Amino acid sequence: MHATTPPIPTIDLQFWTNFRREVHQQAELSGLEVITAKKVADQLRAMGVEVHEAIGGTGVLALFRSQKEGAQLMFRTELDALPIQEINTFAHRSVTNGVSHKCGHDGHLTILMALAARLRQSPPETGTVALLFQPAEETGEGAAAVLADPRFHQLLQPHQVYALHNLPGYPLGHIVIRNGSFTAAVVSRVYRFLGKTAHAAEPEHGFNPARALSLAVEAALQQSRNQPDAEAFSVVTPVHINLGSKDYGISAGAGELHLTLRCWTQEALDQLVSHLDQAMTQIAAQENLQLQSESLHPFHANENSEEAVQHLREAVAALALPTATRDYPFKWGEDFGLFTQRYSGAMFGIGSGVDSPALHNPDYDFPDELIDPASALFFAIAKRQLG
Repeated sequence: MHATTPPIPTIDLQFWTNFRREVHQQAELSGLEVITAKKVADQLRAMGVEVHEAIGGTGVLALFRSQKEGAQLMFRTELDALPIQEINTFAHRSVTNGVSHKCGHDGHLTILMALAARLRQSPPETGTVALLFQPAEETGEGAAAVLADPRFHQLLQPHQVYALHNLPGYPLGHIVIRNGSFTAAVVSRVYRFLGKTAHAAEPEHGFNPARALSLAVEAALQQSRNQPDAEAFSVVTPVHINLGSKDYGISAGAGELHLTLRCWTQEALDQLVSHLDQAMTQIAAQENLQLQSESLHPFHANENSEEAVQHLREAVAALALPTATRDYPFKWGEDFGLFTQRYSGAMFGIGSGVDSPALHNPDYDFPDELIDPASALFFAIAKRQLG
């Protein structure tokens, strides 16, 4: 292991700025990132990089192998955009109607492309550096698809994994590091209450789930502890309720409740789901209803390992990058957590400006000024460990 950081190769920042803006224009939804993945793969091949496509769907894996045994490090980014209509009017605005990069994934993937350019100039002396361009992060399906792909495991057995996310509200370029959880464990839970229709004039001849839904919402909200500094933190948010149909002569016979659930750890989230399942089962029984339930869009907590965080902190210090503190994890989900549940790793943040529009806002745009320092930081993490 190398304790010092070698010189950081320079990059053509204007080239990568243009690259990022071209990706921004061709925004694609989760699992449909065909144009984006091809652009990434074609550019990597033009740079002389070993490329493997169709990993976990549209994913791209770039490998920098040395001739000596050593650790395998993976840096991961996302390919997908969001179903949000962009309201910006700049020249590189999205040309895809109703779809735009409002989470900064266009910037994240460009950071890894710039990292590839640096690694081409100064490859690892030992081990392997892998760059994963992952599909479908926004739906929580991409990491699972990659990990379910046998080709991924044939090509790579990572010892450590790293990822970042830009953070509006933090000073531009400041690095945000946390020990332990960086983002929450999140899942969407659906409860379907199935009864029996009846004439609306004679509801007593059926089983209407209206009261069950009312009780279910109240029971769910009682489990919400939206206090980030509390050890028993949890957020329970009703996001959709459906009851019956717009047929005014029919007493409803079915209804469903959709919730999003958030906790700091996967263990706490599992306990919350179990508690809610018991409560919903009791409500369904007392109202003479059948209950069906399912989980959607799971995001495991990003639980940073001490070793990976230490490597990150040393690289930040070596580059003299400014830092910002965070007292508790972020409440949003990020499916990189599935990697940090399996491998030693760390997710960290980089400030995208105190006055930047928030993530998922229709006027958000990734700041190109982050491409250089973020790719330099990834390079320093890799080279300090692999030479």
